[in-house]
Formats: sequence, C-alpha cells, structure tokens
Amino acid sequence: MSRKICVVTGTRAEYGLLRWVMRGIQDRPDLCLQLIVTGMHLSPEFGLTWRDIEKDGFKIDRKVEMLTSSDTSIGVAKSMGLGMIGFADALDQLAPDLIVVLGDRYEILSVVSAALVARIPVAHLHGGESTEGLIDESIRHSITKMSHLHFVAAEPYRKRVIQLGESPEFVFLVGGLGVDAIKHVDLLDRRDFERSIDFELKEKNLLVTFHPVTLESSTAREQMAALLAVLDNMDDTGLIFTYPNSDTDGRVIIDMIEQFVSQHENARAFVSLGQQRYFSAISHVDGVVGNSSSGLIEAPSFKKGTVDIGDRQRGRLRPESVINCAANEESIAAALNVLYSPEFQAKLQYVANPYGDGGASERIVNVLSSVDLKDVVKKRFFDIDKSCV
Repeated sequence: MSRKICVVTGTRAEYGLLRWVMRGIQDRPDLCLQLIVTGMHLSPEFGLTWRDIEKDGFKIDRKVEMLTSSDTSIGVAKSMGLGMIGFADALDQLAPDLIVVLGDRYEILSVVSAALVARIPVAHLHGGESTEGLIDESIRHSITKMSHLHFVAAEPYRKRVIQLGESPEFVFLVGGLGVDAIKHVDLLDRRDFERSIDFELKEKNLLVTFHPVTLESSTAREQMAALLAVLDNMDDTGLIFTYPNSDTDGRVIIDMIEQFVSQHENARAFVSLGQQRYFSAISHVDGVVGNSSSGLIEAPSFKKGTVDIGDRQRGRLRPESVINCAANEESIAAALNVLYSPEFQAKLQYVANPYGDGGASERIVNVLSSVDLKDVVKKRFFDIDKSCV
C-alpha cells in the first residue's frame, strides 16, 4: 500500500518551494500525494493562487478557508482558530500517514497543532532558522517541537534543531529548497519577461518586496514610507514590486505600494509573479530590495546583491551578497549606493550560496519513502552532552 503523504501550503512563496517535493511524491509509485490548500491561496485579494497549483497538474484534495478580512493581531489570531477547525476535519477525512509542512507561518502552526492531537506524524522543512524580528521565530521553533522528521537547509540549522531536543537520526541536512527550485525553472529571457509583465525594463532595475516586521508595533507604514521616499528619487530605475504576505499590517503596505505605482511610470506592482516570473525577475534586475527571505536564500544563486532592510531577517545566514541596513531613508540610500558600486558588483561573481547547490527535493522524497514511521510520534527529548557542545 502506498504511503499517504499530505502536503499543506498556504502562500505562493511556500508553494514555490514545495512544488518539486510534491512532484517527487507524485511520481513515486510507493507514495500517494494528498494536498491541502489554505490561507492566501484561497483569497481573491492575493490572487487566488490555488488556480496556479491546479494548472501545474496537482489535484487539491481539500481547501481550508481561514483568512478573515482583518490583518490586525486579533484577525490573525481568529484566522488561526478557524484554521485549526478546518484542518481537524480535513485530516480526519484524508487520514494521511504523514503531513509535510514548510516554514513558520501561522497557517502552518494551526495544521500542525491539529495533527499533533490526531497523532499524525509531521515532516517539517526549513526548521532551525532564525528571524528575530518576527513572530515566525517562535512559530518555527514551536512547529519543530511538534514535528517528527526535520529537513534543514544548512549545518547551523541542523545543530539548532538538535539543540531544541530533536533526535539527530531524524534531522536531515538537505540544503535549501529555493536553490533547488531555481534549477527546475526555465527562466524567461529579457524580452519574454517584459512581455509577461507588460513592462519595459530600464537600464537599471530593482525587485522590491517588503513585509511587515511582526514583532514590532505599527512600524509598517513608517518603514515602507522610508523605502518609498528613497525610491521616489530613482526615476531612471525600473521598479518591480511584489505584494507582502497576509501578515499583521500587510494591507497598509499594499495600499502604499498601489499609491506609489499609480504616481510613477517606472514602477509596476504584482500580487503574485509566480515562480518562473519571480526568478526571471531576479535574473534581470540589478538587485533585490526589501526584507524578504528570498534576498538571502535565492538571490545569491543568481549572483545578485540584496539590500536587506531592518530586522525581519536578522538571524539568518548571510552570504556576502547581502547588504543590511536600518529601516530609515539615510541607511537605505547608502545601502543602494553600495549595491551599485563597482567594487560590490565585482565581488558578486565569487559569492557562494550557504544554502547549497540544489538536490534538496530529491533527498527529501527519498527519506519520506524510506523512513520507518513506526512509533515515530512517541518522541524522546534528546539531551546534548554539554562537554560536546
């Protein structure tokens, strides 16, 4: 009998990372792919990206509606409650042998909580990482403690998961899924990319993605205003914006982007570029600006620089292609000057991506197929011998 592997996805970015794991599961005769779609995928405001999943050839087994119309902290907490109710029903109906989740968002915390009490083993991807400016930090480590198999992107993250008490035999170093995804995507050349976004690139171009810093109160508007004030003076530069996730105060940033784009002919904004256009965008721009993890994880593989603003990604591994700056006009402007400096551009060709060089999806699928799941839900806390730390 095929092992039933249930993958859960709630955002466009997360699906882009999970896609090739899903394809690998789908292609294995000893595995049966189940798919639960939730969160932003089901929202018209965020592009109804569940349709893209179906276009890629995947059957969606269950849709769990959980987003409310509010992006306040109260609204997010209520979404988590709705999600747990919906996931409880979906997991009961699908009865998977194992669920696969990625990352650190509140949607994933809800489904893993439901799986915990249903005694369903959980495989967690990209655990052990650190983002000190976000509630995701606590959510990620909480998911680790409720999971049973761990697939990590780098050696420091493997050590951190073990430090949290997880048995080393169930912690697998596979590399970054973003790097893996790049190798599967056929990038668009410049002209086809311009056609796909209905926008002619300029001599200089930037890809801009800015999210709320969820452990800070009411900073989204102030920080986004600082970034836009700097970009306002860059009329000679093509600006491609992507929307933030459905985090607290996300709609504040969306409104500011839309107003900015309406007043600047050199700017375009997209709810979702999709993986092919997003990676193609990175390949054609001069750099990535904002506070998205993709600037640290995927951009280095394209030998592109990143201006990482503020504390959202503080704690992650940082290749030499990343320029960190404070979330104010002066610091952002100075960082962009560094990005465009001949010295910085010259060293980009030598940058190595700390998240590996691909192959993560295949490694994960091989483990999902072969690992013994008997009694795996009965976890023991692994104590580190302090003399060996």
